[in-house]
Amino acid sequence: MSTTLVQAVNAALATVIDPELRRPITELGMVDSVKVSHDGTVRLAVLLTIAGCPLRDTITRDSEAALLGVPGVTAVEVDLKVMTQAQRDALKEQLRGPGGERGIPFNQPGSLTKVFAVASGKGGVGKSSVTVNLACSLAAQGLRVGIVDADVYGFSVPALMGITQAPTRVDDMILPPVAYGVKVISIGMFVTGNQPVAWRGPMLHRALEQFLTDVYFGDLDALFLDLPPGTGDIAISVAQLLPKAEILVVTTPQAAAADVAERAGAIATQTGQTVAGVIENMSFLEMPDGGRMDLFGTGGGEVLAERLSASTGTDVPLLGQIPLDILLREGGDAGKPIVLGGPDTPAAAALSGIAGKLAARPRGLAGMKLDVQPR
Repeated sequence: MSTTLVQAVNAALATVIDPELRRPITELGMVDSVKVSHDGTVRLAVLLTIAGCPLRDTITRDSEAALLGVPGVTAVEVDLKVMTQAQRDALKEQLRGPGGERGIPFNQPGSLTKVFAVASGKGGVGKSSVTVNLACSLAAQGLRVGIVDADVYGFSVPALMGITQAPTRVDDMILPPVAYGVKVISIGMFVTGNQPVAWRGPMLHRALEQFLTDVYFGDLDALFLDLPPGTGDIAISVAQLLPKAEILVVTTPQAAAADVAERAGAIATQTGQTVAGVIENMSFLEMPDGGRMDLFGTGGGEVLAERLSASTGTDVPLLGQIPLDILLREGGDAGKPIVLGGPDTPAAAALSGIAGKLAARPRGLAGMKLDVQPR
């Protein structure tokens, strides 16, 4: 068999991405063996992390497609095997670093991930819809993005993202499902049906801590946390577990809503966090004649940004105003965010504009040690 064909086959395998870890299967040690026959048949053995890997068919299909695209390959046979415990341990160490130690990777000195905690003063302002659309917009730009659905009592992110797949467990490591290029974890993935979660404060803290330590997100550009409304246990836990998280406050134009939302942003003065900006949702309804109807009043977002700027002593911008759009609601019900399903709509344009402002914020180097030596 020609060396050129073998090299082409290996190069093709390097393009096959594990659907959960989002890295080439060749880098993850998942290629157990590959044999190329004289008649052009490729026999590939792939190692799965666990026997019940939910995306085994995806791996098989992607491997076959990549190899059949190589000139000279006439047939592909994929044999799926399972990693031994030693191989899983080696994989976990590769992913987590030396020793495979658990911890919150976003707090490590070398982490450049921007963490955004999406908060609101009250429920019903569209905080979760804003979260998933911002995440999907950034992912569509090529960024690596994750979401932690921290609203344990009112989890809704899996439905908004169309996720029905359960996370994969590799011993003590959890691989989150991926939708639209976004890695997502939610307590809703661990409950049966529409079962309610009735937990006290300490259990909420432990659940959030486990999401941040046990779930493997990899190197993200941005991590969004969809917080429950108000300034309760989860908001305090986020400040403790992710002290560098920046707060995005979602409100409606209504003055009463802005008053309540101010408390959600003002908590930053007590926790030492930064308020990244204010997002005004349901700002207006565009009429068929081109006019606008202000169903919930006007000016709430701007007033809130001014108040938070004054109370925090920093410039808190109004990042954008999102109009009411029936397609935004329909996209949430269908599990396809509007920035993907209706990118030309006014609401999608507003959300993408806000995402663009967040993407323009550089992954900071503050607090990092640079290996620079004087000459």
